[in-house]
Amino acid sequence: MSEAVEQAAINKSPLIESHRRAGAIMEERDGWLVPASYGDVSSEYRAVREEGAGLSDLSSRGRIEISGTEAVLFLNGLITNDVKALDENAWMAAAFPNVQGRMLAHARVLHQDKTFLFDTETVTRETILKTLGRFTLAGDFSVRDLTHETALLSVQGARASEIVRAALGDDAASVERGRIANASWKDERLSIIRATHTAEDGFDLFTGAAGSGSLWEALSQAGARPVGTDALEILRIEAGLPRYGVDVNETKVVLETGLDDAVSFTKGCYIGQEIIARIHFRGHVAKRLSGVMLDAEGEARAGDKIRTPEGKEIGWITSLARSPILNRTIALGYVKYDYLKAGTPLRVLSNEAEVEAHVAELPFVRGSWYESEQAGR
Repeated sequence: MSEAVEQAAINKSPLIESHRRAGAIMEERDGWLVPASYGDVSSEYRAVREEGAGLSDLSSRGRIEISGTEAVLFLNGLITNDVKALDENAWMAAAFPNVQGRMLAHARVLHQDKTFLFDTETVTRETILKTLGRFTLAGDFSVRDLTHETALLSVQGARASEIVRAALGDDAASVERGRIANASWKDERLSIIRATHTAEDGFDLFTGAAGSGSLWEALSQAGARPVGTDALEILRIEAGLPRYGVDVNETKVVLETGLDDAVSFTKGCYIGQEIIARIHFRGHVAKRLSGVMLDAEGEARAGDKIRTPEGKEIGWITSLARSPILNRTIALGYVKYDYLKAGTPLRVLSNEAEVEAHVAELPFVRGSWYESEQAGR
């Protein structure tokens, strides 16, 4: 890729020079130049799963700020979760459905200083901007795209808390789930949330673009190892987390995606609520995103059909990876409701050959985040 093309056509993180100094292999994905790896995907994977913690640049995700006295009113009519019930310095997951209850975007909503920051995947940034922008002339409701003014770093792994504490102090490392810790970094606000992208303990750090490079260096010096998107994709699938445009799109009803924590069933009306509520209270979805583990040395591809041992078609594969820790090919896919029980035998039709598989409970790999969730129940 020529420098001229790169400059003209591709978005770049403010951390681009940090990545290059670390020997990153850069690739264009979804219109952004991102570090695919730092030369050794296996070592990056182990840094998160086995050795301590990994450090990733998620700045290509969209960050959109909403403010105004009518922000809560408008937002509550657009998203599945209850903005009115979201405290200051707290955050939650939410989805943007259409009138059929199908998902247009998934986001995290951070509430600070009477403003709401929507953090969303790269491919759904424009969708959210367009959806929210329609209301800027309807009342006191302002929308600002902060994607290029800010950066998002993530520390993931069993030692994530230790590393964040060494770099940023006790308050940052002790932030509770669902809450936001605030600090200052290079004279800019630093907002910290506890969040996982890997089923391991994790922290996401939102900061200004100008200070992001020095924050990256501080976390690296504290012991976090750079991890690129190739390793993150394996970790994501092991954690059972859907990705928009791959596992989820505008044809899927929100409740089919497994993102139940993004929906409030007690709030007032919003776009698509009738269908989502009807599914929840009167029955169940016809199919749902599930884990599929291929047996032995089986391989498959996204789009492959899922069948019962008797040959009945009951779903399809959406994304898959070879899990180093399980030494198996694992996949996410949609499976009809009657076959969702863990252990249910399956057949995956790949290249006209049937590969034995079974339904697997998510997450595939139960890291430190999952273990602490279970202990807290």
